[in-house]
Amino acid sequence: MSDRQLSLAEAFLDPRMSLRGKLKALSEVIDWQPLGALARRIRPGDVGRRPYDALSMLKALYLASLYDLSDPGLEEALIDRVSFRLFCGFSLEEGTPDETTLCRFRNACAAAGILEAGFAEVNRQLEERGLIVRKGTLLDATIVAAASRRPPVEKEKGETKLPAKEPGASFTRKNARTYFGYRLHLGVDQGPGGSAGLIRRLALTPAHVNDSLVAEALICGDERAVYADKGYESKKRRKALKAAGIKDRIMHRAHKHQPELPPSQQRRNKLIAAIRAPVEGVFGNFKRLYGRARARYRSFRHNLADFHRLATVYNLRRAISLLAT
Repeated sequence: MSDRQLSLAEAFLDPRMSLRGKLKALSEVIDWQPLGALARRIRPGDVGRRPYDALSMLKALYLASLYDLSDPGLEEALIDRVSFRLFCGFSLEEGTPDETTLCRFRNACAAAGILEAGFAEVNRQLEERGLIVRKGTLLDATIVAAASRRPPVEKEKGETKLPAKEPGASFTRKNARTYFGYRLHLGVDQGPGGSAGLIRRLALTPAHVNDSLVAEALICGDERAVYADKGYESKKRRKALKAAGIKDRIMHRAHKHQPELPPSQQRRNKLIAAIRAPVEGVFGNFKRLYGRARARYRSFRHNLADFHRLATVYNLRRAISLLAT
């Protein structure tokens, strides 16, 4: 909630219609003012004819991720739902932004890197509250389908020809199936009791980019261990982790000189698999709860911002749960 004075309509509002439950917890888990300062980097002329409070607009974007709303759906919800207005800081007596204004603000945030900066600011605050424990970082990646329909695979001079309408996406094969889209990479803090903690690092690449190529961008350097499946195995990476004093918990894989792993490495792999398994639940939440089995936009830049926005919402909700335990 903002510090603005209550309007006449709000003064007579039934107390049962005040901000409560999930949105109340969300409004109180961090200090929102630094995010407002980030949002104010967007000039009013960039977001529509009439200026709305920058923090209110940014909060509206986070609500869209939390409830899996499109721009038209968010416009309608801001009109109809008192709780949405109270959370964002829109007075009951004033108008709310239409879908075009929301779209322009979202696009401006993506272009200016506001949502990535917001993700970093939220993590900074949650770290100050002791919610990032650094016991270990769980690495994993998942394929996200492109926003556009998967095109036919076309070949040109021996190479796969990518459609111009979504140049940031690419083809890949997994389990004998062909996919067209992106690969979302996460570095997740190992939470209490073996659960998944907060998302610390995020990267988005075309689908064909191998998981291992992004690993260094997901390792923070202050964790006590790194847990990852065999796709991340690399002698150079194991050596670098040892030099940094970070425990190497990357699974072993068979190769031509060792077609079958010895029993000790098989047991080690099973132990690591059990510890890193919670990161898969994060992807499950992204896809099933927040509707991100498919990307929302055809622009790579906008999809990267969208996943940072979603990761911010995920971390805020996860922080509320961690604080309640």
